[in-house]
Amino acid sequence: MDKLRVALVHDFLVQQGGAERVLKELSDMYPEAPIFTLLYDKEKMKGLFEGKDIRPSYLQKFPNFLKKRYRFLLPFFPVIPETFDLREYDLVISSSGAWSKGIVTKLDTVHIAYLHSPMRFVWDYNERYVKETEHRRMNFLTRIVFNYLRVWDRLAADRPDFLIANSKYTQQRVDKYYRRDSKVIYPPVNQELGNRNLELEKQSKPTTYNLKPKSYFLVVSRLSPYKKVDLVVEAFNKLGLPLVVIGTGEQEKYLRKIAKENVHILGWQDDSAVSQYYQNAAAFIFPTEDDFGIAPVEAMLAGVPVIAYRKGGAQETVQEGITGEFFDAQTPEVLADGVRRFLDSKDKYDKNVIRKRGEEFSRERFRHEFGEYVNHITYNI
Repeated sequence: MDKLRVALVHDFLVQQGGAERVLKELSDMYPEAPIFTLLYDKEKMKGLFEGKDIRPSYLQKFPNFLKKRYRFLLPFFPVIPETFDLREYDLVISSSGAWSKGIVTKLDTVHIAYLHSPMRFVWDYNERYVKETEHRRMNFLTRIVFNYLRVWDRLAADRPDFLIANSKYTQQRVDKYYRRDSKVIYPPVNQELGNRNLELEKQSKPTTYNLKPKSYFLVVSRLSPYKKVDLVVEAFNKLGLPLVVIGTGEQEKYLRKIAKENVHILGWQDDSAVSQYYQNAAAFIFPTEDDFGIAPVEAMLAGVPVIAYRKGGAQETVQEGITGEFFDAQTPEVLADGVRRFLDSKDKYDKNVIRKRGEEFSRERFRHEFGEYVNHITYNI
């Protein structure tokens, strides 16, 4: 591996989430590898890739007002990854939820794509995305663009030599939409977060807003429509129980507008603060159908039970009655019922058992599985 010239490719570095943490782990595994990306916002990355060789596309040269509204350039995104010059590399690893798997490589370059999801908004989330868009008068045009992107996405999925899926759920979707086999390697969860949680447990520090430990529920998420954080806020508006929401995104202003006094929207917080809120939460709420979902595992590392929507990758990480509870419909009423069921049985949860489950998704496990897979593929290069 030391002889191989390696490059990494990622869709966008404009907000922090699970995909960006996976990329950070890959970058630490291959520290000499440059990172190619469509757009890089250093301020929003908060130092996550400080000192790394980041090579953004020509989008980086666009005026700031357009870069902040880069979604208006959606029809042009398929072309941009094809402009990356990857001719000098033996191995290219793309971290893709949409675009980066569409890179073009030389015949003798190995391309491994780590898929966080098939392009969700043009496949199984298609109609919901169209309905949620603010510009409803543009829905007809949106459907035309999505049809074009579906065709591109299917063809682009044939470009990588090997596919890795971040969960069995993603693997099933890759098989359905791309008709390709893939290897499942679960993403890494930051074990340092777990160690920090143990230290905080010894200190028993209270959180802000005068919230007593174990008195509030917690959400840590991007504040985007498909994450369904608005569902949680609506449910807790009715329940009247304390809720803390950590994260940023396009729905942040809307959530602040609808939140009642018992709901605290904190925006972005650093890892130290997030650890503190994890440690002191009564339970973690995960309302979305995600392909894996790193945040619930981070909660489990703190010994905190999870209340999750019974869909997607959460079914592979959360163990019902052992590390958390499920609810079966994305409505405020059904979520509220799930919270009540948790409150009735909260004393049965063992934080040590929950923490051990979270530790099963360690970065050491990820590095071992990913490294073995890459070594096997590149043995004869």
